[in-house]
Amino acid sequence: MIRSSSSTPIPRTLPLLPLHDKVLLPGVVTRMQISRRDSIPLFEKLLRTVDSRDLNKCIIGAFPVRISSASASPTSPTKVSPASDNGDTRNGKGGKPEFVIPGPSPVYPVPSKGDGQLVRIGGSLDPADIHSTGCAARLVRLERAVGGFTVVLEGLVRLRLNKIISQSPFFEAEVTPLPDKAVDRSDQTLQDQIVILRSTSREFVSLLQTLKLPAPVLTQLQKFLDNVTVIPGQVVDLLMSTIESTIEEKIIILDAVDLKERIAKAVELLTRQIHVLKISQKVHDNVEGKLNKKQREFYLREQLAAIKEELGEKDTGDDDEMTIIEKRLAAANLPPDVQKAADRELKRLKKMQPSSSEYSVIRNYLDWLGDLPWSKSSEDILDVERARKQLNDDHHGLEKVKRRILEYLAVAKLQQLKGDVRGPILCLVGPPGVGKTSLGRSIATAMGRKFHRISLGGVWDESEIRGHRRTYVGALPGLIIHGLKKCEVNNPVFLLDEIDKVGSRGHHGDPSAAFLEVLDPEQNSTFTDHYLNVPFDLSKVLFIATANSIDTIPAPLLDRMELITIPGYTYAEKLAIATNHLLPKQIRQHGLSEDDVQVTQEALLKVATGYTRESGVRHLEREIGALVRSKAVEYAEYQERKQSGTTDSAAEYQPLVTLADVEDILGQEKFVNEVTERVAVPGVVTGMAYNGVGGGIMFIEVSQMPGKGHLQLTGSLGDVIKESAQIALSWVKGHGYEIGLTNSPGQNVMEKADVHIHMPSGATPKDGPSAGIAMVCALVSMFSNKTVPSTTAMTGEFTLRGLVMPVGGIKEKVIAAHRAGVRKIIMPLRNQKDVASDVPANVRSDIEFYYASTIWEVLREAFEGRAPVRGASAAASIDSRL
Repeated sequence: MIRSSSSTPIPRTLPLLPLHDKVLLPGVVTRMQISRRDSIPLFEKLLRTVDSRDLNKCIIGAFPVRISSASASPTSPTKVSPASDNGDTRNGKGGKPEFVIPGPSPVYPVPSKGDGQLVRIGGSLDPADIHSTGCAARLVRLERAVGGFTVVLEGLVRLRLNKIISQSPFFEAEVTPLPDKAVDRSDQTLQDQIVILRSTSREFVSLLQTLKLPAPVLTQLQKFLDNVTVIPGQVVDLLMSTIESTIEEKIIILDAVDLKERIAKAVELLTRQIHVLKISQKVHDNVEGKLNKKQREFYLREQLAAIKEELGEKDTGDDDEMTIIEKRLAAANLPPDVQKAADRELKRLKKMQPSSSEYSVIRNYLDWLGDLPWSKSSEDILDVERARKQLNDDHHGLEKVKRRILEYLAVAKLQQLKGDVRGPILCLVGPPGVGKTSLGRSIATAMGRKFHRISLGGVWDESEIRGHRRTYVGALPGLIIHGLKKCEVNNPVFLLDEIDKVGSRGHHGDPSAAFLEVLDPEQNSTFTDHYLNVPFDLSKVLFIATANSIDTIPAPLLDRMELITIPGYTYAEKLAIATNHLLPKQIRQHGLSEDDVQVTQEALLKVATGYTRESGVRHLEREIGALVRSKAVEYAEYQERKQSGTTDSAAEYQPLVTLADVEDILGQEKFVNEVTERVAVPGVVTGMAYNGVGGGIMFIEVSQMPGKGHLQLTGSLGDVIKESAQIALSWVKGHGYEIGLTNSPGQNVMEKADVHIHMPSGATPKDGPSAGIAMVCALVSMFSNKTVPSTTAMTGEFTLRGLVMPVGGIKEKVIAAHRAGVRKIIMPLRNQKDVASDVPANVRSDIEFYYASTIWEVLREAFEGRAPVRGASAAASIDSRL
């Protein structure tokens, strides 16, 4: 037998618990999560002040938040659940776990103040939103959880809300209990209603039995219904908590203090649910038969239509989830092999329950297949003149890169009808700040394609490129497929930024090796991402990679790309870039107009030469930004004075930045001309270096001291450059008499001396063979006490036989030497063609080049005819032996 809910004494003043998506009825036990800030303080206080053994003596008022009449009607089959997590469907003790009859679960809005607006769950609650009828609840269990509390409440008796007496830190109110009255046996109308309720309830339970629901729960329901004549009010409350009904309908039951009114509404709701169950059973029996696929789909759709008709819902024309997926896959126009894989996965999805863990995996996979641009392309703008103008407007110089892009556009235009033009794999190599990344964006704009940048710096996992297999939790496609989904076309321009900084081989695979298929024009038409596991055609994608150095790029990957070197800029090019691009950009970014800030050409050139020392223009742009900001302050102060009426002729704003203003704004000059400021000293020679991020000059210093013929090398030198020093010293010692350093052919020039070779900037690693001839000249200069002009620089490798060998990085070295003030360069004869083809004409006109094939020619030119060679005949005989 059920204990009377009203037997527990109810205080007249109770703390309130607002229920936003639930209605607690008497005799029902429910579990809920407490996370609202207007409810947490109540349970915080209970947890602190009430002993755990006395928790079940705590009574609170559970009042629903008022909802409008626009609340949704029920849209799903019946849900049967016990009143508690631990048991008895009559009073919350000894029951079984909750179960739900298959069907979609409805989502009900919780309006505020009856106006149809949703109550903000995280916001403050208006007392006017609290419904006037609630339920006294006994606290069965209280546990702290993430973000709040987990509580178990047992409904006791209906309450009438009289007055809210406190809102902080939680609601408290005066209430009046509304217990059920005893059943009047003489009221024939009530007795008739009880008979109808008992009959309808038994029919409801019998239908649940046909659906093969758990027998213990059905047995408990059946026993509980046997008491319907004694406690009909509690039977109604329990049934309304176990069937699926809307919040509004449960509030109607809660408001029905009169037993007749409550039974009438309960019979109506039960009858509706019985009709739904009958339709479900009918279709279930048909589907259980041996029907073919089309018949099965027909009956299932008929079931859905019948349920909607019984619930009074209008067909809004919205498709179900499977239909939406099928339409998306059909619209994607998948290739045949991909369509086959999609159909197979869709067939599996239809057989699964939405609660299955694999359901979401397959659903996400089909979403990816439907979102990728398998056959959607953007139309190329194959206008060579338009592209040339776009590239020239965006970038100064870079003629080789522009010419290669125009070649691709021209070929694509000529073969447009064939549709068989494969995108090139370009790799722009150059120091930072020369415009590699922005050049890729300009190429996309010139071709009318979408642009997507993929940053590869620090990518160390192969799966970042090829995706994760779907067997892993949280698997996703790689960066290539992600980029295609974002671009929504299959022919975008992909910029693979910093490809030389991809992580090396490790226990997560080799990410650089994952690009071997992506960047191979012969293979990327069937690129297979691990997540998709179907091929995707990348042949229409124009890949552009950027790198600062090719030294760290694996040879197989480097072989798949067409290298285009972008060297550093000359001062003339920097001046043009600053005038046409950097200065207008900085003026716009600082909220000024071009009339508000004007910088003279002399001032810009001073910034480029005295305040920056780089191959690119990134630092130059920052310094120009400092000039503009200084003028922005002056202009803002001028506007303030003008508005206050205190402006005079002496305080007029001057927009022009002159050469004299540069030092006042940027401070003392940071860099001086290293070469022209130096005084020629014996044993010091200017060399030329290339470090992968641009060129530069380096000074080679040699000194001797009393010793026993030892050689000491300092300056953070690598193995190759150390070997060059050994070769240089061996050659000088072997030819000391011919050079004029010793008095006899067999004499050792280092017989009583040690030699120390040093290269300043010792924190910078240095390596490579191109300092060979400079070391020979430095050694000869030191031993002979002759000087090499500081404005003369040299580069080249040489052998023990005295042959001068060609070296790389000529353009970068020459441009860096030009920036440093070098006026004469000695280099190998076989590098003459590099100077003619790569070095800008204005640089060639400012520098005198001398090309040597032997070390004797280098010595004569370095010392300007003052080389200490013993007579022309000795040098000529040595040249003949070479």
